[in-house]
Amino acid sequence: MSDREKIKQYITSARKDIIEFQKLLTSIPAISPSSGGTGELAKAKALEKWLISKGLGEVKWYNAEDSRAEGSIRPNLVLEIPGKKHDKTFWIMSHIDVVPPGELSLWNSDPYALKEENGTIFGRGVEDNQQGLTASVFAALSLAENNIVPEYDVKLLFVADEETGSDFGIKFLLEKHNLFKKEDFVLVPDAGDKSGAQIEIAEKNILWLKITTLGKQCHASRPDLGINAFAASAQLICALKKFEKAVGDYNPIFDPPRTTITPTKKEANVPNINTMPGEDVFYLDCRVLPETGARKVLSGIKKIIKKIEKKHKVEIKYEIVQEASSPATSKKALIVGLMKKAIKDVYGKKSKVVGIGGGTVAAHLRNSGIDAVVWSRIDQTAHMPNEYCKLEHLEGDAIVMAYLMAGCE
Repeated sequence: MSDREKIKQYITSARKDIIEFQKLLTSIPAISPSSGGTGELAKAKALEKWLISKGLGEVKWYNAEDSRAEGSIRPNLVLEIPGKKHDKTFWIMSHIDVVPPGELSLWNSDPYALKEENGTIFGRGVEDNQQGLTASVFAALSLAENNIVPEYDVKLLFVADEETGSDFGIKFLLEKHNLFKKEDFVLVPDAGDKSGAQIEIAEKNILWLKITTLGKQCHASRPDLGINAFAASAQLICALKKFEKAVGDYNPIFDPPRTTITPTKKEANVPNINTMPGEDVFYLDCRVLPETGARKVLSGIKKIIKKIEKKHKVEIKYEIVQEASSPATSKKALIVGLMKKAIKDVYGKKSKVVGIGGGTVAAHLRNSGIDAVVWSRIDQTAHMPNEYCKLEHLEGDAIVMAYLMAGCE
């Protein structure tokens, strides 16, 4: 029997163990103090105990200090599986924190008591990110149980704080610990599609702006005595939507394949109908193609603001709420080629590289010069009530990861 056949046989026969492992993880809420929880310590301890019980070796801890959390730490764990070659390391990075369940009445079962039904499991975190975490662990087990040595050193990284900014997770590790080499390559199994054919290699720049328009408040029956800040804001929004079209950029790996400038949150201005507002505040969510760049878009927005100020005799201030950017992982990177082959071998599908508008932890790695891709086969139920994971997808992901580890031909 070939290594490939041994791996597939082990993983497809391990469904009962996979469910039990997911049940353990689901039963321990790992919610950030920022979201009303106590952090990831209890879940990290349970994960370490389980990994050691399976003979997978020593687990190293990298603790970020956080006085709000249980034990005053936010734990990040690393499990290493030595390979044949040591010049580079293949990392699989998943996160152990979850978001709160939200409105409990919308759930059909206890979010923290895993429910299994017709090959699908339900519970908070079972997809985000326990599907990827579990798949990586059982991929490693499939090699260990069959005495298969990975092609390269393999490290499974289980990070904290992904759901609330990563300050105590991957950002902490990149700033405080020298874990990665430039030659390393990383799989982040935390996004994907139902087909399992999309390999995410790039993210749009993120630019969030708070826009404050200042006019002159007056009675709505005498509008000539004031300057309507709300009306000026509305004109600005219309001008910004025209500007979005004028940017004219295009990159087919993204959906939508252009820069987007989207008005979102609107703050209350005046509490009553018969007062014309002298101040108005709204927010913009801009997702900018990397080749265009957030700075170019911001420059265009500033020019439009000046025109609206002059036309309406208002003052308009902007504040950058968030700005983030990262380079793309090359389509020719080693991890991309390996992913394409493994997906073809397991799912029989031709994969494609894509870019996304949202932000992932892979951006922090790319900004550090490390090749990273984001991939998994999921139905995208993260953060929803009745979050679920299809076991067929989890097992397929585990086989893909095991093939990547083993360098199966």
